[in-house]
Amino acid sequence: MQNSPLPSFWFFIFLISSILIRTDGGEATNGDNKVIRIGAIVDSNSRIGKEQQIAMEIAAQNYNNTSNTHKLALYFQNPTNEPFTTTSLAEELIEKQKVQVIIGTQTWQEATIMAGIGSKTQVPIISFASPAITPPLTPKRWPYLIRLSNNVTAHINCIADIVHSFTWQRVIAIYEDDAYGGGDYGMLQLLSESLQHFGSMIEYRLALPPLSLLSDPSMLIQQELVKLVKQTQSRVFIVLHSSLEMVNFLFREASQIGLVDRDSAWIIPESITNVMDSVDKSGISYMEGSLGIKTYYVENSSQYKDFQGQFRRRFRAKNPEEDNINPGFYALQAHDSIKIVIQALEKMASTRSDLLREILSSNFHGLSGDIHFEEGQLLQNPTLRVVNVVGKSYKEIEFWTQEVGFFTGDDAKSSTQGLGGVVQWPGNLPRNPKGWKMPIKQKPMRIAIPGRTAFSKFVKVVYGENPAENEYTGFCIEIFKMVLDLLEYDLPYEFHPLNVTYPDLVQLVYNKVTSLCFN
Repeated sequence: MQNSPLPSFWFFIFLISSILIRTDGGEATNGDNKVIRIGAIVDSNSRIGKEQQIAMEIAAQNYNNTSNTHKLALYFQNPTNEPFTTTSLAEELIEKQKVQVIIGTQTWQEATIMAGIGSKTQVPIISFASPAITPPLTPKRWPYLIRLSNNVTAHINCIADIVHSFTWQRVIAIYEDDAYGGGDYGMLQLLSESLQHFGSMIEYRLALPPLSLLSDPSMLIQQELVKLVKQTQSRVFIVLHSSLEMVNFLFREASQIGLVDRDSAWIIPESITNVMDSVDKSGISYMEGSLGIKTYYVENSSQYKDFQGQFRRRFRAKNPEEDNINPGFYALQAHDSIKIVIQALEKMASTRSDLLREILSSNFHGLSGDIHFEEGQLLQNPTLRVVNVVGKSYKEIEFWTQEVGFFTGDDAKSSTQGLGGVVQWPGNLPRNPKGWKMPIKQKPMRIAIPGRTAFSKFVKVVYGENPAENEYTGFCIEIFKMVLDLLEYDLPYEFHPLNVTYPDLVQLVYNKVTSLCFN
């Protein structure tokens, strides 16, 4: 008996329907519904990119399942490490896929390149990056650029407050340069200004090349750290910006030469703290004792819990090799970027407006916080969490806001004078680290004093047959020894009497020939 063609016919209809109506947020057409095409440039090979893509797909799918007027179609592009390839990716999305908005970019350099294309083609660009210091006339220069990013100034000020809490005078700033050579000069400038407010300073700036350009990252990092050890006294390390892969190399090499040890302190940025749960156990062990900063977001709302459940299921299915399946802040941010477009579409349905104008007029509470723009920049006063890397995870120390400073719990009224929570430091140091290289008997602190003075009551040198037999007396010497008695540690030192002027003595300290001088 000949088989009926009907089953094959209905299977063909089902197959076509499955292609036309995609529930994963892709191409969608349904009757007279208008399809809104959204381009997204995310690094699907990184943890952050994986989270962003899944979060966008969830937001698009949820909307497509309920909307009777529009459908969202997502088109993803994977960026490369080569400079300016962002241009071709954006042009392809606009010209070939006919997208009406593009979401993505993790660096300000990429954002500005795409912003130029957006202005030329009148396609809004929603960027996850913004500069530390906003260039003048940014809204007029790039009117189609929408910056959905955290307040960089707030993060820098929080770091400066941490430094001030422990009275560290000098710090070392470390960052991974980008493929465009732009670096993080804006962040360095902000950090320098914030530290100066408290009387501290950046002693050394270590710029590491992009990891993608290094054939032997361990060797180069080791060489730079050895150079740093020889040239600096500070042992407070602030990682301003870096990829997770570079940070893994950095901490491993720093640990091996003793820079992640007692009396050192490390502060890592949000870009690392937010994905720390995905770091392998051997990698996170090198970071133990570090302090990190995370943006606070509400985790007990029904909106978040619904999203978290969807995210966990989808992320586990797509990335079975990952141990941590919970969404981070970047996932919430990506989800909100689609919500911005959705709300703009809904407002356009009742007004004669364009997509850009409605995006800029966004005003709602998303998963990542309040969404509201002013001149293309997200207006958000974030609450930050200071966390401490302990064991294979981290613990929360305190909260911080620009207005209040540090506070405990979720009550901004319970402010504290400085960072008061208990911190587990590198090497399990039972006290707060001094943040500078400790002198040892083989290399004691050098203290310059005037060899001859007009006021012997302050400093007097009685010379012996050799320098070891010299006697040092006077008010300044006595005060110095009293201070030593109050210290909780031994401080090896040597006096060096010099027959020079007082300004010359001060210059010796400035030139790091000596650590201290008595005038």
